[in-house]
Amino acid sequence: MPNALISTDAGILFILAANASLWFFLEKRTGWKMFNFVPPLIFVYVLPAVFSNTGLISNTSGVYDWMGSNVLPMFLVLLLLNVDIKATIKVMGKGVWVMLIGTLGVVIGAPLGYMVVSNWLSPDSWMGYAILSGSWIGGTGNMAAVQNAIDPTGEATGSLFGLAVIADNVVYLVWLPLLLNMKRLAPIFNKFTGVTDEHLSNMKKAADEMIVEKGKPAMRDYLYLIMLGMGVTWLSVMLSELLPTFDNSTGFVAEVLGPALQPSTYKILLVTTFGILLSFSPARKIPGSHAIAMALVYLFVSRMGAKTDLAGLSGEAIPFVVGAYVWIFIHGAFILGAAKVFKIDVHTAAIASAANIGGAASAPIVASFHDERLVPVSILMALIGYAVGNYASLLLVVPLLKLVAG
Repeated sequence: MPNALISTDAGILFILAANASLWFFLEKRTGWKMFNFVPPLIFVYVLPAVFSNTGLISNTSGVYDWMGSNVLPMFLVLLLLNVDIKATIKVMGKGVWVMLIGTLGVVIGAPLGYMVVSNWLSPDSWMGYAILSGSWIGGTGNMAAVQNAIDPTGEATGSLFGLAVIADNVVYLVWLPLLLNMKRLAPIFNKFTGVTDEHLSNMKKAADEMIVEKGKPAMRDYLYLIMLGMGVTWLSVMLSELLPTFDNSTGFVAEVLGPALQPSTYKILLVTTFGILLSFSPARKIPGSHAIAMALVYLFVSRMGAKTDLAGLSGEAIPFVVGAYVWIFIHGAFILGAAKVFKIDVHTAAIASAANIGGAASAPIVASFHDERLVPVSILMALIGYAVGNYASLLLVVPLLKLVAG
């Protein structure tokens, strides 16, 4: 709003940071059971939307573009520093393949779920499903990254991001209890998949030997992380401008792959690639990266809320969520089929799905309920989801949805 009460960059950043801080403070201090069903993410997103739509803060400030250009690639790099593919494979073995096949289920389920409800949605609503795919393959960070890649200003997808957040949380209310209660079906599930006692024993032994503690971060560690985040951002922006686009072309490639072949998309994919490469370097041992990254993720979600036009949320929420439920059960079928093929236990299957759908926030919850020794590796599996999320969403889900949308 042009006549908003707070329109300065510093004032808007304060409101966004204070909003994100408030809900995590309340979650920790009060222990309200409400947060078991409605996680802080939904409040972190909704409150700035109310503020910007009622004139408390401006929704046109240049600080939003600055955050899209700098904060988002920064948290992607810091998240990916924590990926440890070798350790994850050592503990989970073929369970990593189950997770990746679950990812394939998300990729295929997106256009199918959208196809079922597209007649009740606006023509551009496919972008909302693309945004949601980022969350369901990786996590909240990927969700923001996909939105920024296909719509850097947020003008066209502000309300669609809101629909994606709503669907994400409504489905989460059903899917998370389902994954938790799978533990009770362990004997039946393990008999169905043919998992051996030796497999379970080896997995738990490897989990006991796993060490993930990096130590307490020092001041210099924060400087290292800022340097890496900004350096990767700068390099990615420069390289993204050199790659080809199809803005002035026609035909199948331009229409279907065009949204995935733009400088903004290239930047996200390059940041992801460099982040993964750094995870194989000594930079992976720098402490504090995950905590800073998640703080920036929620600050960015606040930013997305402030850019949302609440009027755009009306009328489409129900069909959007229905399509999301069709989508999630397609993912579940892929997880079940993969568990059978690879002879995987119920704990690994549940964690694999949680690593996709819930990301680093939900995978440890599922792991701790099934077997606390699997908590560290569940986080690593979720981080692998972060690593593949941007590639799968932008290079596979976006073209498929665009094709279905016509």
